[in-house]
Amino acid sequence: MFGKLTNSIGVQENGNDSNKYERIETYAAEEEIMLTDNNNNKLQPKTAKDEDDIVNVQNIRDDMRKYVVACAIFASLNSVLLGYDVGVMSGAIIFIQQDLKITETQQEILVGILSILSLLGSLAGGKISDTIGRKWTIALACIVFQSGAAIMALAPSYQVLMIGRLLAGTGIGFGIMIAPVYIAEISPSIARGSLTSFPEIFINLGILLGYISNYVFSGLPVHSNWRIMLGVGIAPSVFLGFALFIIPESPRWLVMQNRIEEARTVLLKTYDNTKEVDERLAEIQMAARIANADKYKEKAVWLEILNPSPAIKRMLITGCGIQCFQQISGIDATVYYSPTIFKDAGIKGNSELLAATVAVGFTKTMFIFVAVFLIDKLGRKPLLYISTIGMTISLFCLSFTLTFLGDQRFGIGLAILFVCSNVAFFSVGIGPICWVVSSEIFPLRLRAQASGLGAVGSRVSSGVICMSFLTLSRAITVGGTFFLFSVISALSVVFVHTCVPETKGKSLEQIEMLFQKGSELQVGGEIEMGDAECLVQRQ
Repeated sequence: MFGKLTNSIGVQENGNDSNKYERIETYAAEEEIMLTDNNNNKLQPKTAKDEDDIVNVQNIRDDMRKYVVACAIFASLNSVLLGYDVGVMSGAIIFIQQDLKITETQQEILVGILSILSLLGSLAGGKISDTIGRKWTIALACIVFQSGAAIMALAPSYQVLMIGRLLAGTGIGFGIMIAPVYIAEISPSIARGSLTSFPEIFINLGILLGYISNYVFSGLPVHSNWRIMLGVGIAPSVFLGFALFIIPESPRWLVMQNRIEEARTVLLKTYDNTKEVDERLAEIQMAARIANADKYKEKAVWLEILNPSPAIKRMLITGCGIQCFQQISGIDATVYYSPTIFKDAGIKGNSELLAATVAVGFTKTMFIFVAVFLIDKLGRKPLLYISTIGMTISLFCLSFTLTFLGDQRFGIGLAILFVCSNVAFFSVGIGPICWVVSSEIFPLRLRAQASGLGAVGSRVSSGVICMSFLTLSRAITVGGTFFLFSVISALSVVFVHTCVPETKGKSLEQIEMLFQKGSELQVGGEIEMGDAECLVQRQ
């Protein structure tokens, strides 16, 4: 997943940039020294001992990579909860309506309110994570969500169901804000894009599991099937409990707490070169000193966000804007109400509707891996172009199909195809990348709160769309609603072109300094030399 650098590294013609390769040259010089004896005679490196040493070094590197990937996976487990809730509610709402006799308006509120309520967790999550740490905020998110899920599974009435929804939404708000921040702060720059997209992978996995749960339990009695569907979502908490004994605290948070040695210990587990660790630690300490200086001046973080400098304003526009566009193009409405879409296309029967949603969940999950493997190779911006343009075309074609080809076998097939293509293009780009970008671009002193603000924008947008989808579809038809989504998606292409810079290969501190200078990162980015150094193949 980390990828490999090519055997040759290009040399820039601009002499002023030659210092960027100084560490690589130093590294090569150290190699030369290792292969030279006291009389400056070349030594033969092809001994069995040398080969064993090379193997040992490679094994250490592999162990470190596995450790970082394991941390990213465990930190992303909360995202399974969000995805599962989204997927399972699309089918459970059918049986909740039959069992509790709720109205169409109550259905919209039940589905959409989770996103609105999650803003409570997102707003509070930044401050909480700065106080108790990134790791324990992840644990808190799990506890709060699971409490809500248990209440929903046992709810005897719509009112109690909404209480469980309140707790679940708050827990989701914590989780979706903190996971990308934690992963971004613990990951090497060269792999940060892939690792920070892990939460989106697990959201998609959760959605797929929710769809499968709907299909498997749909044959049970109406009074119990939806309760089992919701109750199964408690299971991931068991794995997260074990994860808390494995994952470390964020080294950047530890530096903010002046726990320098602990931060260095964590960095030593993620980098195989002590020189690189010291350089990374120095960069983080510099960023932390800026943050602590601001605290000394008693300049509140939220005051700085509400009255931003030009650089912070650019960051907020980029981070919050991409979060909102991710949702207002209708992705959550597509996932939550996919049975409604397919019913409008002409599919009859609950089992057939739920089976079609499994195909959507499978597609959405599979294509997220395309983004994971390409995000640190092609970069953020090219994938965003592919994603937003592809979604625009898919949404327009879905609108045309539902409007003119509904209730026909050919139209049903096209509707499933275009829904699947829409979620596929979403998963390839704007789905995971919006979380990557919003967790990368903010300075350390603002990162948790600003990321939380972006998550609030995402959740509010999702809630508004989900709580108005049925009403809007009744007013302008389902096909008309998706035409509106296609127009919004077209606007997101313009936003990506004008407001989103390329951040591939840059350390978090470098990205911050570039925004401070008012410079946009180069398209395609440059490999961060510190991380390249760790991956250079020794010949």
